[in-house]
Amino acid sequence: MANRTDPAAKSIRGTNPQNLVEKILRSKIYQNTYWKEQCFGLTAETLVDKAMELDHLGGTYGGNRKPTPFMCLVMKMLQIQPEKEIVIEFIKNEDYKYVRILGAFYLRLTGSDIDVYRYLEPLYNDYRKLRRKLPDGQFTLTHVDEVIDELLTTDYSCDIALPRVKKRWTLESLDSLEPRRSALEEDFEEEEEKEDNDQPVDEIEDRAYEKDYYRGRSPTRERDRDRRRDSHRYRDRDYDRDYDRDRGRGRDRDRDRERERDRYRLRDEKDYGREREGRERERRERDRDRGRRRSHSRSRSRSRDRKEHDGGDYRKRHARSSVSPRRHGDGLEDGEPKKKKEKKEKKEKKDDGTDHPDPEIAEANKLRAALGLKPLKV
Repeated sequence: MANRTDPAAKSIRGTNPQNLVEKILRSKIYQNTYWKEQCFGLTAETLVDKAMELDHLGGTYGGNRKPTPFMCLVMKMLQIQPEKEIVIEFIKNEDYKYVRILGAFYLRLTGSDIDVYRYLEPLYNDYRKLRRKLPDGQFTLTHVDEVIDELLTTDYSCDIALPRVKKRWTLESLDSLEPRRSALEEDFEEEEEKEDNDQPVDEIEDRAYEKDYYRGRSPTRERDRDRRRDSHRYRDRDYDRDYDRDRGRGRDRDRDRERERDRYRLRDEKDYGREREGRERERRERDRDRGRRRSHSRSRSRSRDRKEHDGGDYRKRHARSSVSPRRHGDGLEDGEPKKKKEKKEKKEKKDDGTDHPDPEIAEANKLRAALGLKPLKV
């Protein structure tokens, strides 16, 4: 919630005002201690007190690129979006130079081209000293007019990419902006008038041509000035044309790059499809071979079982038909039930005499049975 833009804020240049600051710098500001402790809950009225406490300006510094308090207050102004009158009062403040620089920087980010030239160019006459923090953490000396010139002529300041503004001569040609007048022009005119009043009339007539020439009133001087202006204008037009041409070439290059990327992507997809089909074909062949081996082994096991089954039936039938000589002599057959066998075995034991009540006779009968003799009968 503390990092969100004011819901009543308007979009600037078609985007959220906070997006004018790069995302990396914006995330560093959100994580900074000064932002969390000093900038929380600030409004357009209470922000002035924090701006009056500034003692230097700058973007980021140190190895981990910490943002300065100046950068945090700029971010807070983008978040709450103060009214234009408050920003203008910041710029017109002559007592606190850092408040003036803060308002000028915010107006350069959010203001229109006409407002930028109208309110920032008068600050060229402010020559007060400023402390600026360098990226290595050290301080350097600069001036207000140098900072204003940097804001008006460069595209990057305090680690922030500044929005592009139109050239001044373009706005003058469209009658949107009046020609810039130097603050010393009135002083020069007063001095010239005093010199003219002190000098005699003859010297004034003799030097009229030279004064007119140096002041830019002679036809040749005006012609030369017009030529230089036209050359600068054509140079700027050529620069804009070259810039547009480079942009068009860049777009064509990007388009060709996208086409090449799409072509390689389609080729890779085709190769991948072929590889996938080959893998599926190999998998189907392996499955088919595995099924064949399984069916072959299953048929072999079935034939083996069938042979064993047939052989068992044959052995059973042969066993039923044949009678062992020992059993034939005993008068027993395989087909006799078990009960009859047990009865016969009991009779044989009784005939042996081993179940005699007298233990001595029973032991003697066992010995006689082992020797193949007849049992004792008592």
